Amino acid sequence: MEVNENLSEKARYDFALVRRAVDKGDQKAYAELMSRYRDSIYFMLLKMINNKDDAEDLTIEAFGKAFNRLHQYTPNYAFSTWLFKIASNNCIDWIRKQKKKMLSIDNPVSTGDGEEMTIEIRSHGPDPQDVVIREQKNELMREVVEKLKPRYRTLIELRYYKEYSYEEIATELDLPLGTVKAQLFRAREFLLNMMQGSKDAI
Repeated sequence: MEVNENLSEKARYDFALVRRAVDKGDQKAYAELMSRYRDSIYFMLLKMINNKDDAEDLTIEAFGKAFNRLHQYTPNYAFSTWLFKIASNNCIDWIRKQKKKMLSIDNPVSTGDGEEMTIEIRSHGPDPQDVVIREQKNELMREVVEKLKPRYRTLIELRYYKEYSYEEIATELDLPLGTVKAQLFRAREFLLNMMQGSKDAI
């Protein structure tokens, strides 16, 4: 595939990594792409949603989506541009889903005795579509999670299956909060690698 001559040296290097990842399934190439952009993606998302935990989760999700579509990337523009677009679009979708959970009834409702009132209801239940997607993801994830080392498996299970907060996980496992976050990030990296088809990720 011909590389756009206008690409910077950095973008050309990224493209070489993409080709290694796609053509050879090179796990080191995936890992290097992730390490080159993980922090900048995270800080961009943090600015968008102002929540560290969600920004970390969305960072991993963005890389997951990008790596699943890596074969679709063409060097008409820099890989970083393509990656940031996927991450920001994914974050916008997430924000929209959060807003959908707030049901607002703008039109006044009759109370039956001649008065009218407006109602705002916060939906506490999950979106049915989200439930189906989550179940499908969980099924796939469980197969992969089983292959993780016990300490990482426990972290993933507490965070995603039992939906513990980072603080609750730290209390449960008697670990410093920073250690929990670092190990969970590492566990998700392993998961990502394994879902790319690497059986030797761990």
